[in-house]
Amino acid sequence: MMNTTFQGQFAKQGMSNSRFDNLFFLENLSVRFDKVRALQNIHLSIERGEIVFITGPSGAGKTTLLRLLSGEIKPDVGTIRLPEKNVFISRVFQDLRLIERLSVEENLKLVFDPAIYHSKGEFIQDMNELCRILGIQNRLHLKVKDANGGLKQKVAIIRALLSRPQVFIADEPTSSLDGDNARKLFEVLNLYNVKKGLTVIWASHNRELVKKFTGRIIHLDSGKLVYSGHACFI
Repeated sequence: MMNTTFQGQFAKQGMSNSRFDNLFFLENLSVRFDKVRALQNIHLSIERGEIVFITGPSGAGKTTLLRLLSGEIKPDVGTIRLPEKNVFISRVFQDLRLIERLSVEENLKLVFDPAIYHSKGEFIQDMNELCRILGIQNRLHLKVKDANGGLKQKVAIIRALLSRPQVFIADEPTSSLDGDNARKLFEVLNLYNVKKGLTVIWASHNRELVKKFTGRIIHLDSGKLVYSGHACFI
């Protein structure tokens, strides 16, 4: 049975009382790089189907937390439980990992998987719809090396969604986008969340931007989790 003190910690950090109800579970977790503590004593859970914004200034630990949730690194101290292997996680980090010599369309078509789609036509339909919503349908022929930062971000995001993940993790996905395009991106993610149950974990230093959207804010400062809750209370 969980003691009263620990129950209080769960409530304070926005955690569920049952760790097994959660897609991600982090308990008393810390990460150190040499002498720098990137994260300290993190208690956090993320449920299936949540939209979570991770905010904080540069150096707060946002990228480190995303790398933990993606399974790229392990904590020095504490416990982390990640989703089962049959839960597919798609990631968009700041190194977008696009193939520069290929066109936008060629980069997108690389993720076609017949195990996911019934036909190539179904994939093309999804691709064209996402490109239309994010306004890049007329740039499919453009070589990625000739694209600006905003277009590259959109390509990486569309590519990630075309893999039909259950979890979408993104690090500063709107850093090269203006306000209108950032809103369009969130509308797409919100649609996937509502219709497909997509769990969205989105890191941003722009707290004022994410406060305009529906979701839970997890705010980090100097590697510590200082707030977890709705934007209206921050």
